[in-house]
Amino acid sequence: MYVDILLGLQWGDEGKGKIVDYLAPKYDIIARFQGGPNAGHTLVIDGEKTVLHTIPSGIMQKGVVNVIGNGVVIDPVTLVKEITTLTAKGIDVKGNLLISKKAHFILPTHKVLDAASEAAKGKSKIGSTLRGISPTYMDKTGRNGLRVGDILNADFQEQYTKVKEKHLHLLKQYDFEFNVDAAEKEWMESIEIIRGFKLVDSEYYLNEALSNGKKILAEGAQGTMLDIDFGTYPYVTSSNTISSGACIGLGVAPTKIREVIGIAKAYCTRVGSGPFPTELDNEMGERIRQIGGEFGATTGRPRRTGWIDLVALKYATMLNGVTQIVITKADILNEFETIDFCTSYKVNGEQTTSIPFDIDRVNIEPVYETVPGWNQDLSPYKDFSSLPATVTNYLGLIEKHLGAPVSMLSTGPQREKLIVK
Repeated sequence: MYVDILLGLQWGDEGKGKIVDYLAPKYDIIARFQGGPNAGHTLVIDGEKTVLHTIPSGIMQKGVVNVIGNGVVIDPVTLVKEITTLTAKGIDVKGNLLISKKAHFILPTHKVLDAASEAAKGKSKIGSTLRGISPTYMDKTGRNGLRVGDILNADFQEQYTKVKEKHLHLLKQYDFEFNVDAAEKEWMESIEIIRGFKLVDSEYYLNEALSNGKKILAEGAQGTMLDIDFGTYPYVTSSNTISSGACIGLGVAPTKIREVIGIAKAYCTRVGSGPFPTELDNEMGERIRQIGGEFGATTGRPRRTGWIDLVALKYATMLNGVTQIVITKADILNEFETIDFCTSYKVNGEQTTSIPFDIDRVNIEPVYETVPGWNQDLSPYKDFSSLPATVTNYLGLIEKHLGAPVSMLSTGPQREKLIVK
């Protein structure tokens, strides 16, 4: 029938997992279209937290099929740990998870290459999660990758060894000690478990589902500003995180896309190195970090924090063709007397509302406007019409600048803490 896309509009960590979990019952299939275990989608259901790295966030909903698409890179060990955790919670993972044969595997030596490369950069580190993501995508584009469907081949071990030997040769250029024997044993054991799952030609599966009137939600990972082409290059991830990436990462045509749902925090965060124009490297930034629990779901690293950046959000809205916006973590600002939001940049003394090509090299001074905060708990509110004027004013300013409506407001991590327009 149609595909809706849900993705992040900032640097990731926008709260996509919760929104996918909420929306999942409205769809037949949830399909993850890019990224790898560098993602961390957190769900809080009945007070219990679950962090998903590879499996789509619809897995907690009964009767919803979840597909790991061809654009995803999979660490078998991480995937099996997720499967084990979910199964222990009574989730029917085996019955509701399909894995694309065209998805690529992260090998133990991919992780070593990632760590060795990052260490060699010294002060110029990108801020990699060291999950082997970049080397895996490099092998994919270099036509040397190992794919999920390969584990069904009789010569899989030979294919694996060929890729591993290539990596060992590349590692000779680094002064980096490593031993992959233990990791390789666990990796191979995980492969045996994955063999027991439904491995499919996902592009055929999804298009047949569309022909049969099924509704699909495409789930993105990371965020728009980390897109390999349009993000804050070179401080980006290794895949296309924007809406057009869903077509490539799932094998569906652009004509099948209906809605593009963009997720943004009421403020802004970033993990790792790279440009962050509205960063608050001060007491206010630390206050937001502590109240918001801004520590990476995957890495545990403290996130950099700052005020909402409407220049970057407008750029992201344009790139993705966003049709509706979800604002998350509004509750983190409950106790703020005033709230700042960036409406333009000053670059070399000139004011602009565009993202500079060389954003990683130029000095950007954010231009702020300030509005009164709501300074109260938002959890009692259940609909938009009853929200305080300070909140609706804040959301109205976002809508005005971005040219797209705010359709949901998250007021807490729990599934029920969501106001839907």
